[in-house]
Amino acid sequence: MKLFLKGTRCDTPKCAVERREAPPGMNSSRRGKATEYAAHLREKQKVKRYYGVLERQFRRYFDLAERGKGHTGDALMVLLERRLDNIICRLGFGQSRSQSRMMVTHGHITVNGRTVTIPSYLVRPGDVIRAKARPKSVQLVQANRSETGRQVPEFLSLTEGTEQQPSEGRVLRLPEPADVSIPVQTQLIVEFCSK
Repeated sequence: MKLFLKGTRCDTPKCAVERREAPPGMNSSRRGKATEYAAHLREKQKVKRYYGVLERQFRRYFDLAERGKGHTGDALMVLLERRLDNIICRLGFGQSRSQSRMMVTHGHITVNGRTVTIPSYLVRPGDVIRAKARPKSVQLVQANRSETGRQVPEFLSLTEGTEQQPSEGRVLRLPEPADVSIPVQTQLIVEFCSK
């Protein structure tokens, strides 16, 4: 599955998506069907890779989702969607989640007027996200915004900026399971992590 991890590079036909009949290797024809465990693990790894979280972070998010009300899988995906680096990527301020993470750690982004340098910061409804009021940060966001041209999801709103006034994103509500940007079977992840 194409996860679009490298920004605009993955939009081109050169990005590797080609599927072969057998996996690489000399004795690849001997491999049988993937086990149930493999399917569960692959789904969890896909989500971890897409959002760029490590195992310990993922476990922490799963524990938070498990303690909350409602379906654990949906709550997990909502927590991952609320991460600041993901919100910046969804607004189009960064080309990819890794670039968005770099922008946050280097201090280019403010939330409610305060500089936030933690990519895992969980946004809340009403939060205002914008580039820091310095030329380098504003130019970086504007360049990425013009390159990506990404559609903004329904739970966010975007106000385009100028050279003096930076673009501004606002969190309207918490994301819902329908707002998740990756097709994933959350039940497999819950079964895997509950063992």
